[in-house]
Amino acid sequence: MLQSIPTIDICTLADDIKQDDILISRFASYLDAHKNLFFPHRHSFYHLVLFTDGGGSHTIDFESFEVRPGQIYFMIPGQVHSWAFEGFTDGYIINFSSSFIQSFLLRSGYFDNFNFLNGNPKDEVVDLPANQLPEIIALFERIVSEVEKPAVLGSDMVRVLMLQLFILINRCQGKGDSFGKQGYNQTLIRNFQKLIEQHYIDVKLPKDYAELLYITPNHLNAVCKDVLGLSAGEVIRNRTLLEAKRLLTNPRLNISEIAFNLNFSDNSYFTKFFKKIEGITPEEFRKKTLNNKS
Repeated sequence: MLQSIPTIDICTLADDIKQDDILISRFASYLDAHKNLFFPHRHSFYHLVLFTDGGGSHTIDFESFEVRPGQIYFMIPGQVHSWAFEGFTDGYIINFSSSFIQSFLLRSGYFDNFNFLNGNPKDEVVDLPANQLPEIIALFERIVSEVEKPAVLGSDMVRVLMLQLFILINRCQGKGDSFGKQGYNQTLIRNFQKLIEQHYIDVKLPKDYAELLYITPNHLNAVCKDVLGLSAGEVIRNRTLLEAKRLLTNPRLNISEIAFNLNFSDNSYFTKFFKKIEGITPEEFRKKTLNNKS
């Protein structure tokens, strides 16, 4: 597959940090060191930012959000984002690999329970309550201090503090009581979405995913409608559409190349697919998106 959108690695950004699986910085310093990161790009790692100062907007997978002090956002690997800040912007940033945290946990799926790490932009952006903000900022300061003044078992301390941070954010979202208490339907949907993420390029039909899940297509469809309000086919098509939008942000890729990347038989079929769901052609979406960035 063609390299479609610039993908940033932690080691690319962390010239002054020895570890390739984590980067921790004050946000103003990070922006000053990486002035070219305002264009749409995606990461190979998890990414979070807490804003303590600034304005403007930022986008995650084509959802736009106003920048506000006291706002924190999360992103999972593969999502596309860009910034359009106004004035001085500061806060904290942490980029980390899955292995940095998972290696510290006995339960491999533990982080799947955090709503803000589910890949849905509306869940990933959290405006923190004013009464919780001092405690969360203090946690970030402790995390930064572990990097600025390395000590014995410093990486493990960072892991512990990050886990504490995630639990506090989860409480701010009001999700604490339901954490880890997923029923059968929710677990099935999560497994379905994981399979889509792995196979959406080549596997297009609900019956094929149902076979991988050892259930019938009708059962999969019923659970999707119950939990998501969508048919199984819509869930699959929406993932393909999202990737199409991501690829369209790269003006160096023509429409035929994008259709090929997404395993469509020809450009015409891809255009019909895109317009049927989005209401505009891929070319129109690209012009609209690029005009918004200029």
